[in-house]
Amino acid sequence: MNEDVVSRPNIIIILADDMGFSDIGCFGSEISTPNIDSLSVNGAVFTQAYNCARCCPSRASLLTGLYPHQAGMGHMVADFGKPSYTGYLNDNSVTIAEVLKQSGYKTALSGKWHLGRRYDLTEPENKMPVGIKGYPTPNQKGFDEFYGTLVGATSYFNPKMLMENESFVEPEGKNYHFTDATTEHAINTIEKFNDGGDPFFLYLSYTAPHWPLQAFEEDIAKYEGSYLKGWSKTRAERYEKLKSLGIIDPDWEISPKDSQAPDWEDIKHKEWEDRRMAVYAAQVEHMDRSIGKVIEKLKERNIYDNTVIMFLSDNGGCAEFLAEDASLPLLKQFDFPTLDGKKMRIGNTPEIIPGPADTFVSYDLPWANVSNTPFRLYKHWVHEGGI
Repeated sequence: MNEDVVSRPNIIIILADDMGFSDIGCFGSEISTPNIDSLSVNGAVFTQAYNCARCCPSRASLLTGLYPHQAGMGHMVADFGKPSYTGYLNDNSVTIAEVLKQSGYKTALSGKWHLGRRYDLTEPENKMPVGIKGYPTPNQKGFDEFYGTLVGATSYFNPKMLMENESFVEPEGKNYHFTDATTEHAINTIEKFNDGGDPFFLYLSYTAPHWPLQAFEEDIAKYEGSYLKGWSKTRAERYEKLKSLGIIDPDWEISPKDSQAPDWEDIKHKEWEDRRMAVYAAQVEHMDRSIGKVIEKLKERNIYDNTVIMFLSDNGGCAEFLAEDASLPLLKQFDFPTLDGKKMRIGNTPEIIPGPADTFVSYDLPWANVSNTPFRLYKHWVHEGGI
């Protein structure tokens, strides 16, 4: 291999899922993210980079360099019978993985794909239309190595549509967590590519901190009680830190509290609300800790200084409400038992304490309003809070 190929930088794109503008420490958060923060200290911080407000369009645009409509992902994963709304990454688009392979790069995706049409998770996996037109896999779109899920959201402790390259696999080990498994695959792939002497492109696509709110108890415990101050005070503290860090113009005013968010003083179940945000924070810190392991591996291999690392989010914080009625079509997709056979408890109700593998909860509009400080609105909207 010639010297020019060897000297080419490795490239890692790390994509968080449904994470708001102010959810990391270097952007004003109280959540501990030292590894992501270290990237900001040693690199460039972009405050005017925009996504496409939802998972699929952002991913399509990121991987192809096209507007999402040009890539067939103008909305989500439903087929509306129009070229811009095919519901999958179309054949007219070329991914960065396909292009880099032509220049001698090895390519890998660890984590979430979500660029094929919607799968019915109530059907057995072996009956899924995987790999045919409309349902492309990462391997078909230029990635040499793939481990992750084809769908947009799933349990962290028992993920569905889990694949390694072209084969379905099952979660392994009683302490399995998808964030850890995604990271492990990324590290193993880095070692494999580095052993071969090839430059590599790694798309590290975490599902964290997308709902459901699921995390290890020891991570949650660190944050329990931190949010009993309420959403308005937490927003105000983040806003002041954003100004002090120089991330936002000090002349900007914080957007008004969302009118749909009740006053904290009127909340009856404050401990439950605190717990919801504590689990979310735990998911963000877990992702950061995982990113630290990747950075550590790069340094161990003496390739950190020759690796371009980018960290971004596919959209703003998510205000989606998971109703308690699991018979709703969307929620029925997630009504499957845990690895040890426990029945899933779905919904945003104080009777369901989020965190464990048998719970499926979201953190809802008021906390999403905190995530997107100082902006307004959320994922779905093309206001600043969404993009």
